[in-house]
Amino acid sequence: NAVEYCSTNPGVMHACGHDAHTASLLATARILHEIRDSLPGSVRLLFQPAEERSPGGAAAMIKEGALDRPQVDAVFGQHVNTEIPVGSVGFRPGLFMASADEIYLTVRGRGGHAAKPHQGSDPVATASAMIVALQQIVSRNADPTTATVLTFGRFIAEGSMNVIPDEVEIAGTLRAVDDEWREEALARVERVATSVVEGLGGTVDVRIVRGYPSLSNDAAETEIARAAAVEYLGEDKVVDLPLVMWAEDFAYYGRERPSSFYNLGVRNDAQGIVHPVHTPRFDIDETALEIAPGLMAWMAIKRLGTTR
Repeated sequence: NAVEYCSTNPGVMHACGHDAHTASLLATARILHEIRDSLPGSVRLLFQPAEERSPGGAAAMIKEGALDRPQVDAVFGQHVNTEIPVGSVGFRPGLFMASADEIYLTVRGRGGHAAKPHQGSDPVATASAMIVALQQIVSRNADPTTATVLTFGRFIAEGSMNVIPDEVEIAGTLRAVDDEWREEALARVERVATSVVEGLGGTVDVRIVRGYPSLSNDAAETEIARAAAVEYLGEDKVVDLPLVMWAEDFAYYGRERPSSFYNLGVRNDAQGIVHPVHTPRFDIDETALEIAPGLMAWMAIKRLGTTR
């Protein structure tokens, strides 16, 4: 992006809005600090690191006592959303986001000259067949009414135009919304990968990195947060969110305390701020930063005044 605040590291950016999240919470801290004597309770601010890669920051923060001393009764979290226009926010009670596990596969064969494939065991062809077979875990084993995504976004075969390599490196992700099916699907990934590759004369190393669990918002806490947003922004600025297959380690907080994770709109079609997170042209309309801190402070105030 050709903006003054772009990354100073050539070719590298963090395109997910966490700088905006941190700025929002810093400003929220200032607001709450200025009215601290009138607050009917305590507010803890969680500046969470390492959300993008397992095991993430939430689990470590919980282990270190982030929800204790004093006891935290409820947790609210915010994330930018480039599909919601700036000025609006979105909520969803119940199941909101999927689990996310990382899958790493190394398919090995015996490379050689591209004109003599019969003299080796082509790991590129084998890995290709394996990926096609793995897709049937979703299309033929998952309940069609249970959302599941299995995607492989990395396929590296360091051969050449006329050289078959010895191995292929593959990486992907499994997203699921049902804990029991998640475990079954991961087991199927290992079985299918092994059987297909060995059946075609190769070997495969399967490494699965367990990621975040599915995220479910507490209905009562979400209603408190949503009602506060309606008061602060107006009914027309509060939208309902669909179930999505993104993942967030905020889910760990929800497994410890009643929690609600909502989205802050940052989209501006007129300014061309329309690109999704995790893409090279991601950006936000920074007027969202004029909205988020006051809203977060107002949510905290309303929650402190609510007895459950």
